Amino acid sequence: MTQEVRIRIVGTGSYKAAGVLTNQDLEKMVDTSDDWIIERTGIRERRVAQKDVFTSDMAAHALGQALDAAGLQANDLDMIICGTVTPDRQLPATAAYVQQKIGATNHCASFDLAAACAGFLYGLSIADVFIKTGKAKTIGIIGVELLSRVLNYKDRNTCVLFGDGAGAAVVTGDTSGRGLLSSHLFTDGSLTESLFIPGGGSRMPASRETVDNHQHYVHMAGKEVFKHAVRYLSSAAKLALETNGKGPDDVDVVVAHQANMRILDAVSRRVEIPLEKFVLNIEHYGNTSSASIPIALDEAVRNGRIAQGDTMLMIALGGGISWASALLNW
Repeated sequence: MTQEVRIRIVGTGSYKAAGVLTNQDLEKMVDTSDDWIIERTGIRERRVAQKDVFTSDMAAHALGQALDAAGLQANDLDMIICGTVTPDRQLPATAAYVQQKIGATNHCASFDLAAACAGFLYGLSIADVFIKTGKAKTIGIIGVELLSRVLNYKDRNTCVLFGDGAGAAVVTGDTSGRGLLSSHLFTDGSLTESLFIPGGGSRMPASRETVDNHQHYVHMAGKEVFKHAVRYLSSAAKLALETNGKGPDDVDVVVAHQANMRILDAVSRRVEIPLEKFVLNIEHYGNTSSASIPIALDEAVRNGRIAQGDTMLMIALGGGISWASALLNW
């Protein structure tokens, strides 16, 4: 009997932007305080990319690390999926620049997707379909954001939260029983304007007026996002476990989107998985949106936090509002 094909992560990588913006730095820029930020978010510092670094630079670095970890070359990739809401340009896809920068000369399919903080898990689910149907054998999945360039540093509701970075994973097919057990994707389009960038698209093209009115920066209704984040992340986590006949005690490690410590704490209690099982790095990086999960995953892999055979739960929620969960046998 032929064993079911699952996609398995065979290499991870990440890029942490060079600049460090601390809470103390922000105290000098906006009406806030170190205590206020830590109490409400758990963030102490976040990374900011240098001016000559672009989204594709960070993404290419992270994917290059993932390829090295997997023992593969750029031309082994059949596809590059880049999750980002801060692309190099509106056209072409940032993934095309990544392809060029890593030296993939085999013309592998390369495209972007915009699911904000859920982008990496959306990419993982898409890769699953391509590999299971035999359309691809090896895929690079990237989550990358350069959010410092779309933040209003006079808006304390947003500028204290976000940072820059990239994470990546290389996946291939596997018949050993290891790999992705299931993934679950959702969007609530009624909440589109609870977290969005108003200007720059066809609805509000760039103009002097949109620039003057700060329409090209992130706008967020924080309380609205918080309320739905706890509920939707918890339900998606429970669905992933139920789908695979598992309970909270079966989970060895949780790699969750690093948005807010209060959200993670609330989700931990709702799904009855101790916070000690969560990989946590929000203290140092803030919310890096699409990059959040793959950065946390790469750090956990490299420091030995994850062992072969572990059951891993991944959950994320971001603009859309879009959210996702995935369960893996590592």
